[in-house]
Amino acid sequence: MSTDSMLLGNAFDGDARHLLDPVEQDLVRRRMHTFGNAVPLFYGQPLNPTRAEGVWLFDHLDRPYLDAYNNVPCVGHCHPRVVKAIAEQAARLNTHTRYLSEVVSSYAERLLAEFEPSLSRVLFTSSGTESVDLALRIARYHTGAEGIIVTRFAYHGHSAAVAEITPAFGAGVPIGRDVRTVAVDAGLSAGGVSAGDFADAVAQAIDDLRRHGVGLAALIVDTSLSSDGLFVDPAGFLRPAVELAQRAGGLFIADEVQPGFGRLGHGMWGYSRHGVSPDLVVLGKPMGNGMPIAAVVSKPELLASFAARTGYFNTFGGNTVCCAAAAAVLNVIKEEGLIEHAALVGQHLRAGLGRLQRQTARIAGVRGAGLYAAVEIVGGEDGTAPDRVEALRLVNGLRARRILISTCGAAGNVLKIRPPLPFSAEHADLLTTTLEELLLQR
Repeated sequence: MSTDSMLLGNAFDGDARHLLDPVEQDLVRRRMHTFGNAVPLFYGQPLNPTRAEGVWLFDHLDRPYLDAYNNVPCVGHCHPRVVKAIAEQAARLNTHTRYLSEVVSSYAERLLAEFEPSLSRVLFTSSGTESVDLALRIARYHTGAEGIIVTRFAYHGHSAAVAEITPAFGAGVPIGRDVRTVAVDAGLSAGGVSAGDFADAVAQAIDDLRRHGVGLAALIVDTSLSSDGLFVDPAGFLRPAVELAQRAGGLFIADEVQPGFGRLGHGMWGYSRHGVSPDLVVLGKPMGNGMPIAAVVSKPELLASFAARTGYFNTFGGNTVCCAAAAAVLNVIKEEGLIEHAALVGQHLRAGLGRLQRQTARIAGVRGAGLYAAVEIVGGEDGTAPDRVEALRLVNGLRARRILISTCGAAGNVLKIRPPLPFSAEHADLLTTTLEELLLQR
């Protein structure tokens, strides 16, 4: 596996195997015998969770771990209302979308109501990867072009087509010949992205595609630029680049797998902070709180172009059990006020992280929105170089104290904090206090 791959950013390398108890050692041995090295484990000392509730994971010894990382159970692990919806529908019927279904149609209507009227069609898939793969097909069919523009360290998924637009996999997985990357040129300490510079980079990518005889099919962006290091400000910086791509004949695909469903504390979708109008939106497993349901939301004319050339069928995508779970997720987000909660607790979290920044030169910047935060860790001779080693020390130090986060960014030096949405101010304080203890050890 390429050494610059995001998959190795916070991975178990076997050196700490002697620190594991017999149960964990046996699980590692069995995993290596079945998976080999293809699926890295998280953390220097892997975790063995056996149950979960809310923002807590519990290991095989029933020790609690504060989950400040997992966005897939967006309304909290094993939320009772989601579990109940799954169980009741599974006991009644589970089948695909080629039959009529009140459960499926009702959820599709409710989901589309969360978007502007121009985005009035939806296709269900089983994962974010499938959604991105399908969105690429739709974009290329509609435009008749092949070129795709992504950010420099983007992660969009695992299929053959999507891996070609995922530079975060590193040199071991080359990007496609018709794919161009644009750097997110930001002042890391301030966390701000220049809208003009980003649009200029997209313009240069379009020109380079044209010089090679390739038209632009789509600009696809994770609207929180998560894998690049989490860049969300200033609100609106994506707009000039999006409008430029659309004027050039391409589509804008908003990847909402990570920022969507209220995570950023500003409406349901990350793109809304930028005042842009996507042509296609891709959603992932947070929509079902971890159940295998995802989606592509589209303008109707795009699906008309797609349907004129082919059809679409996905055995698991949009099955009745997953749609029941997804409907329960919408209910919980609305009725428990989780978007507003994400805004308030996220502000509290970033304020605490900002206090830490003022105490140590190790933190070059704190950025984020809602319940998504990034902490830039630096060091080196002049104290300003990205410090991946220190970032991993902090991540694994928190894990040893039963708090779970991870890293992101091309240099692997950004602490990535992305908890389930019920995460509270008390949980945020526990995280920042523990991180402070680790930082001041040095």
